[in-house]
Amino acid sequence: MGLDLGNIVRATPKRIEDFRGKAVAIDAFNTLYQFLAIIRQPDGTPLMDTRGRVTSHLSGLLYRTSNLVQMGVSPAFVFDGEPPKLKSRTIKARAEVKKRAQMEWQEALEEGDMARARSKAMQTSRLTIEMVAQSKRLIELMGLPSVQAPGEGEAQASVMAAKGDVFAAASQDYDSLLFGAPALIRNLTVTGRRKLPRKNVYVDIEPEQLDLGATLSALGVTREQLVGMGILIGTDFNEGIRGVGPKKALSIMRECGTLEKATQKLDVQIENVEEIVRLFVHPAITSNYNLQWRECDIEGIKGMLCGEHGFSEERVGAALEKMAEAAKMRKQRSLDQWF
Repeated sequence: MGLDLGNIVRATPKRIEDFRGKAVAIDAFNTLYQFLAIIRQPDGTPLMDTRGRVTSHLSGLLYRTSNLVQMGVSPAFVFDGEPPKLKSRTIKARAEVKKRAQMEWQEALEEGDMARARSKAMQTSRLTIEMVAQSKRLIELMGLPSVQAPGEGEAQASVMAAKGDVFAAASQDYDSLLFGAPALIRNLTVTGRRKLPRKNVYVDIEPEQLDLGATLSALGVTREQLVGMGILIGTDFNEGIRGVGPKKALSIMRECGTLEKATQKLDVQIENVEEIVRLFVHPAITSNYNLQWRECDIEGIKGMLCGEHGFSEERVGAALEKMAEAAKMRKQRSLDQWF
C-alpha cells in the first residue's frame, strides 16, 4: 500500500532507544492493519476471543506500544477521517485483492499448505468500525493521545511533525514525505524477526528514519518535484503512468523540472492532476488536538482486555508494569527540571 520509493531513497538505521524523549505521530490505520496482518496463528487465523471477535489489533496496540513507552517514546495515534473521493479507485482495488486472497487462503488450507495459507491470510485484513472504536478506547485507557483527522491520517501526522508538535510521523508508507513530514520513521511498531513472503527466510526488522531535507538533497529535487514523481509513479489518488517507476520518474523530473513538462515529454494527461497535487501539498487537517500523555488506567485496561476479551492477566500485567515504570520516569524527569 502507498507509494514505494524504497529503491531510490536512503534510510538511516535506528533503534527504538534513539527516539527516547521524542513524541511521534503514528498513522493509526496503517499500524492497525500491520497488526491485523502480522499477528496471526500459523494457519493465518487472526487472534480471537472466545466469542470469535478478532483481537489482533488490541494485542498489537498493548504489547507493541508498551515497549515503545518503556523505551521513552511518546506515541500519539492519528486516525483517518473521510477518504478523498479520488481514493475510491484504490479502495475498490484493495477490496478486490482481499476478496481474491480470501479464496486463495481457503484453497491453501484445504491443500494443507500452511505457509501459503498464512501469506494469503495476511492480505485479507479488514479494519472495521468496531475495531477502530475499540482501538481508540484502549489508547485512551493507556493514557495516550489520539487525533481524529478530517481526511488522511498520514497527512495529519505529517503536518503535525512539520509544525514541530511531534518529532516525526511514523508509517510504513513513504507518502509521508510527499505530505511534508520532515522526518519519517518506518518499522517503529513492527520490529522483530519476520519471515519473507513465499520464502523460508527470516530477517530482522529494525526502525529506520528518513529525513525529508536529506532525501530531497540526495535526489536533487524539490518537495514539489517529489510530489510530481509520486504522481507519475502512481499514488492512492491516481493510477500513474505505465512503465514509469521510481528511477524513471526521478530521471524525468530532473530533466523536465515540472510535472507539466514531464507529462508533455511523456505525451500523457493525468486526470485531476491539480487536485491530486493539492491533496499532498495542502491536505485537509485539523489543529484541534491536545497532545497530553497521562498515566494508564490499569483497572480499565484489565477490565477491557482480560474481562471482556479473555487476554492473559499475566501478559497484560507485564505490559502494564512497563507503562507504569515509564510514567514514573516521566514524573522524575519533570521533577528534575525544577532543580
